[in-house]
Amino acid sequence: MLSGQEEKPERKVPTAAVTYEVSGKGKVEITYLARSEAGRASIAKDVELPWKKTVQVPLGKPPTVYIVLDEQGGQVRCALAIRGKHVQSATASGTYGRATCRGELPAPAPTEEVAN
Repeated sequence: MLSGQEEKPERKVPTAAVTYEVSGKGKVEITYLARSEAGRASIAKDVELPWKKTVQVPLGKPPTVYIVLDEQGGQVRCALAIRGKHVQSATASGTYGRATCRGELPAPAPTEEVAN
């Protein structure tokens, strides 16, 4: 038995920085994935624009932001950047206008060495 190693080591999941950004005019509901291992989405209602959030997303999980305008309408734009590089943008307009921005993160590389 090894001494001093009674605690289980934390298993770290590799992540990438993802930035969600929403700009424009109108009241908007924003749903974005800041995926933990549980895969939970975060929702922000009646958001004042502009709005921007950078989160860590586990590799292999698709970062996504959904925007929905209220009954007053307007025009808003979502944008998604992974590791500082623009990936996608979309525009929503009108009453209950909707848009989605989604990206892909590669699956984590295996950590085991392959024997020749």
